[in-house]
Amino acid sequence: MVSQGRIFALLLAAVTIVLVVVGTVWPSPSAVAYVGGESLRSSTSTPEAVVENLGNDIRDQAWEKAYSSFANKAEFTEPEFVHDLKGYSPGLLTYATLNSFEVLPIHASAKEADVLLKLHWSTIVGASVTTRRVHVVRNGDRWEPEWQIVKDPSVPPQIIPVNYLRWDVIYRGSEDDWGAQDVESPHVRIVDVHPVERAEGMMVLGELINEDVVPAYVSVTATLLSKHQSVIATEGSFDKISHLLLPKQVTPFLIRFPDVQLSDVESIRMTPLSALIAASADPVIEIENEQLHPSPDSSLTGQLANQSGQIVNVAHVLATFYDSAGQVVWVADKYLDHALLPQAPVPFEIHIPEDLSKKISSQRTVVATYSFGGYQ
Repeated sequence: MVSQGRIFALLLAAVTIVLVVVGTVWPSPSAVAYVGGESLRSSTSTPEAVVENLGNDIRDQAWEKAYSSFANKAEFTEPEFVHDLKGYSPGLLTYATLNSFEVLPIHASAKEADVLLKLHWSTIVGASVTTRRVHVVRNGDRWEPEWQIVKDPSVPPQIIPVNYLRWDVIYRGSEDDWGAQDVESPHVRIVDVHPVERAEGMMVLGELINEDVVPAYVSVTATLLSKHQSVIATEGSFDKISHLLLPKQVTPFLIRFPDVQLSDVESIRMTPLSALIAASADPVIEIENEQLHPSPDSSLTGQLANQSGQIVNVAHVLATFYDSAGQVVWVADKYLDHALLPQAPVPFEIHIPEDLSKKISSQRTVVATYSFGGYQ
């Protein structure tokens, strides 16, 4: 037994030494990146390889290296390249990190090629995907990418009159005798609740209205009860809702229960929550050219036009889809990657599940906005 143990120990030591040598001579890219070394890059012998190098540089935020690889870098500066990716004005991608990317060849010839670079960003509100078409040209025995800058439109100087409604809140101070309470919470009401079951789990769809004459910060929680009235789960609305409602405004909501089946639920207890908040009716975001597209690429498209004179850093488009009876069928949303500049329309697209598209008869769209300094 002792001799066998010694033999096993010697074999284990030998294998360890071999693995260390192999790892030193032929390190994996992930190991190099883990210890702080520069990520290994593919060659420049194919269009896909140079676009993959570009994706790695963007993920590593190696802006100088990415910029130096462009064949047309004389057409723009390095800061312009970074702003083109992350936004000229602070927006959703300004503080995002690139989680992963895909390189998809489109077509190629002996001297040029087009490659699709699909970027998967991690943002404060979840995943966001942007796609850029990269033109690649051959220079001797190597390929070099070209980057097409998409500049924000230039808006001429102008005066925009401000005549919007605004609500300010003055709370009772410690020395004031206004009674036992401050101003009561705004009156809000759930006007529709519709549970559905999808492949990813159970969901509760619905709409909520601010019935008061003051603005409200709102949210909704749903508690699922079993046949014995025991609590199965409680979840709240997070991003599938417009949290700020002006008087008489309506917002959709969608609450997810990923590990629950609808057959296990006997009833649902809904709890709307509201709080008084200062707000204004500006900025005014107009929705233009809305269109519902049928299968096979079911979607809702349109444009957002910022009618105000201030920059909207983040715009959140929420769409409620109804059947012919007016019942909520689906709620979907889309965060715009870049800021909304005044008087500069920006397109949006919201995808609709194919199996639900035939049930949809109408839709209603609302836009929630956020500007640095608070909700709008």
